[in-house]
Amino acid sequence: MLSDRAEWDREGRDWPNRDASRFLTVGRLRWHVQVAGAGPVMLLLHGTGAATHSWRSVLPLLATQFTVVAPDLPGHGFTTGRPTGGLGMTSMARAVAELLDALGLQPDLVVGHSAGAAIAVRMAIDGLARPSGIVGLNAALMPFPGVAAKLFPTLARLLFVNPFAPHLFAALARQQGEVDRFLKRSTGSWIDAAGADFYRRLFATPAHCAGAITMMADWDLDALSRDLPKLGVPLLLVHGEGDAMIPQTSVQNAAALVPHARLETIAGLGHLAHEEAPDRIAGLLTGFTPTPVLQTS
Repeated sequence: MLSDRAEWDREGRDWPNRDASRFLTVGRLRWHVQVAGAGPVMLLLHGTGAATHSWRSVLPLLATQFTVVAPDLPGHGFTTGRPTGGLGMTSMARAVAELLDALGLQPDLVVGHSAGAAIAVRMAIDGLARPSGIVGLNAALMPFPGVAAKLFPTLARLLFVNPFAPHLFAALARQQGEVDRFLKRSTGSWIDAAGADFYRRLFATPAHCAGAITMMADWDLDALSRDLPKLGVPLLLVHGEGDAMIPQTSVQNAAALVPHARLETIAGLGHLAHEEAPDRIAGLLTGFTPTPVLQTS
């Protein structure tokens, strides 16, 4: 009988950068985290529904200059358990900070993809991390526009209270080609067959689907957007022009709210830009030199 959650010896049998993986229990969570390289610490935070595999080609490039730390977020991949407070943004940020404390590492730079960027910003605003800069890749920092502002969170909450929903999503993911079509349609990105297979493996496990649904149901982008002007570190927003998930206007609006923000748009890439063009994204990350923010009294 198959387990409801991803198993390291099954779904993770040939996991990308497997040699860098370790498992660490911190509080109520058993983390899967990858640590590689040497130098300043760069924390990589994936988005909703993803895991460390999304950094598969970027991580080795960054590890030539940085100590790279990439966890599977709670409810995702091979990390098990639930943090105190559930999978809301604030509790997720606090849980990541506790993981870093347990590792004895503090990030010099934090890179977040999509919802991972929201966690990165929340950590800095709440004083849970003090990086010199944050990079948001196709960052989800603003409430959904229009009717989606109410439809998406409401739908996520309805799915959350339905115990069969994760199993239905997992069954759909097991059908040939469904994950590939979903990724292309929802992200605007073309990724290789191996990358799509890692997503398929995870989405075929009800626990991973439940983690993604629960995270969406608990997400509070309204509060984050109100707090964006409080962000006191430089923020680089990198946005794929073909992103089918996060509108360009959403990223522009977020940049306008942050005192020390810069937006860079990349042509020809979608929501999973770091998986489509890892060399290009790694070059942007290694070349990002945040300008120190002068503190005023």
